[in-house]
Amino acid sequence: MNEGSLRIAVVGLGYWGPNLARNFDAIAGCELAWCCDPSADAREQVAARFPRARVTGDIAEVLADDSVDAVALATPVATHADLAVRVLEAGKHCFVEKPMAQSVADAERVVAAADECRRVLMVGHLLEYHPGVQMLKQLTQSGELGDRIYYIYGNRLNLGKLRADENALWSLGAHDVSVVLYLADEEPSEAVAHGESYVQERVEDVVFCFLRFPSGLSAHLHLSWLDPHKERRFTVVGSRRMATFDDMALEGKLSIFDKGFDQVSRGYGEYITRTGGIVSPQIPNVEPLRIECEHFVESVRDGRRPRSDGASGLRVVRVLEELQRSLDASRPQDGRTGS
Repeated sequence: MNEGSLRIAVVGLGYWGPNLARNFDAIAGCELAWCCDPSADAREQVAARFPRARVTGDIAEVLADDSVDAVALATPVATHADLAVRVLEAGKHCFVEKPMAQSVADAERVVAAADECRRVLMVGHLLEYHPGVQMLKQLTQSGELGDRIYYIYGNRLNLGKLRADENALWSLGAHDVSVVLYLADEEPSEAVAHGESYVQERVEDVVFCFLRFPSGLSAHLHLSWLDPHKERRFTVVGSRRMATFDDMALEGKLSIFDKGFDQVSRGYGEYITRTGGIVSPQIPNVEPLRIECEHFVESVRDGRRPRSDGASGLRVVRVLEELQRSLDASRPQDGRTGS
């Protein structure tokens, strides 16, 4: 890495890229060197916001700059794998938005490139850096929720933007699968998905996923961009307590419920319902994206593997691919859809 500031380029200036640029530009010891996008309008907008950064429509120009240490990719999902490999083979550290690839084979190719080129590879699993999710992880590890976690379920719902290039599983599920794997700390032994395509043929608007893990833990995910509610919520049910992380809540995003079943001491096999209090720990009011970007910068500087490294990204893609395989198998054989 170059001496002094970490020089970073952001490639892809659609919805999310400018947010990455804003955060990298604000991190001490980090210099936003390039902003790249084929859209002239997008380049014009970021050039006004970040006048010190150079702009281009060609990533080759970025990769040819030997002073660039790292590249953050926020391009369309279908381009992630090929561009990540190009970045790594150019000798740059790579941050790539989730999912890292659209197939296990492509994800493995990216991981292999990072290992061969000895460069840091980090996948933008944003929720793993949310203070609320980190606290939820601590609760599951510490035994605060009990000596066993029974099940996890998540709702990611909205009346959102329709996508033609990816279904609700890949568009929304990458978030929730990454969180479930982060909390479970193991990969599922079973992955089943069912969905329906109501608005666009063969593009599922609503997907229900079920995961079962070797430890006995199970997880259920409800994913939809065709819903009257906007929800971003996870619930973890343990043998002693339960906890909910609600990212849409303005206050009290994390709640711990002292509820469950206690065995009555005077009678073998008899249980009573315990309904205790609810505690909402204070969560640091820090933008998760800032934490994520700072973690990438620190990982590059220290030469260490980030929390959401290539192996983590590969695990998420492996589960998504298995869920997609199940989704395909569950489609009506006559090709009927809900539209």
